Amino acid sequence: MSRGGRQGQGFFYGWIVSGGATLAYFFTNGVAYYLPQNLFPRLIEDFGLTVSQVSLAGALTFMVGGLSAPLAGLLIDRYGTVKVLRCGILVLAITATLYPFTASLWQLYLLHMLFGVTMVSAGLMINVVLLSNWFNVKRGRVIGVLVAGSSLAGFVLPNLISGLVASPDYGWRWGFGLAAALIWLLPVPAVWLFVREQPADVGQFADGLDAPPRGHENPQALPGVTLREALRTRTLWALALGSFCLWFSITAVNSQLTLFLEQEAGLGIRQATLFYSLVLGFSVAGKFLFGWLADHRPKQEVMIVASLVMLAGCLLLFQWPGGTLMLTDRVPQLAVFTLVYGLGFGGAFTMIQLVCIASFGQRELGRILGLIIFIDTIGAVLGIAGIGLLRDATGDYLLPFLIVAAVALIGAINMWFVRPLDFAATTAATPAPPVPRTAAPSSPTPPGR
Repeated sequence: MSRGGRQGQGFFYGWIVSGGATLAYFFTNGVAYYLPQNLFPRLIEDFGLTVSQVSLAGALTFMVGGLSAPLAGLLIDRYGTVKVLRCGILVLAITATLYPFTASLWQLYLLHMLFGVTMVSAGLMINVVLLSNWFNVKRGRVIGVLVAGSSLAGFVLPNLISGLVASPDYGWRWGFGLAAALIWLLPVPAVWLFVREQPADVGQFADGLDAPPRGHENPQALPGVTLREALRTRTLWALALGSFCLWFSITAVNSQLTLFLEQEAGLGIRQATLFYSLVLGFSVAGKFLFGWLADHRPKQEVMIVASLVMLAGCLLLFQWPGGTLMLTDRVPQLAVFTLVYGLGFGGAFTMIQLVCIASFGQRELGRILGLIIFIDTIGAVLGIAGIGLLRDATGDYLLPFLIVAAVALIGAINMWFVRPLDFAATTAATPAPPVPRTAAPSSPTPPGR
């Protein structure tokens, strides 16, 4: 074998793991996050709710997810990603199966809290850590595909069930039931049967190389800093605050968009669903685009560009006819909004994860990413619940969306202060910790060992 780490022979099992992780994340975010938001108008009609009441359901998902994130990070570092992921995908399948039978507001809230558990146990954080075990050189592109799966779900699933939702003979309950059935058929068997923890489990090395890259022979010295060391840096808090602001704006727009399009822009159910799904469709392109750029340019620079593009998209919700600021109801402008905002939202979403890895390394990635997700989830909760309450208080989305744009601007500015740490020296100077379960061993072990 080459000590330099040439491309190995044969099929790399990491691509199967990547497919399973992407499938899990597709349904986790698609069913726990995007589908309910698209169905908010139907839930308001069915349960007689206000905008703030139905928004609270989505906020509870993020609140529970945020509170669970630090614990999930500890569980990942202690027990490995696969065990946690298997439990999470089962909770998702059971919760989605119960969702169509919801009969009261408290049941709706309870199920959304369970969705919050799945968003950390089968969602972004755990799959980022999992794929970081399998990929080094191609990590940006692979994680770009992963996060694109989430937006692809937001594009595919609402349109897939829209015929059932709009039908007077079926409605949203049958539509959601179809999505639940797909979870049992696709991600549950994929995760339980095919996903593995690390390349050594199948006798391979990361990226399909025939040997570890130079500098990675010692698995007990994973490159990176500890959470305690990261807490003393400006980079951690700048990234956390920037993520907080961006997630405030992302979740506020995504959760209220269908309501805005139907109630204030005057679009019908199917057209509003189409525009909502177009945002998610263009975000798929944004995730691929900015993931690719992150493999060729400094990740902090790419993060800033993505944040500014998202801000420009938020501003496209407004118009100034006759010098009066108001929300737009012009279909061509709304179409441009779906493109620009979708690209920026997808790029910012992707880059938060990649900037975290580039800034702090893999040594305690689960703990550090768990903390950042906890902080930006607070922003998500405030974005969904706060903007919903403000919409009820003011009677329209003008002031709420102005606040969204202002917070997005703060998030973009804050990303200027993120500077990746020089953790190579720190890693070399620090005594090697015990081998984490998420780390790839220095030499492959026989499959099934």
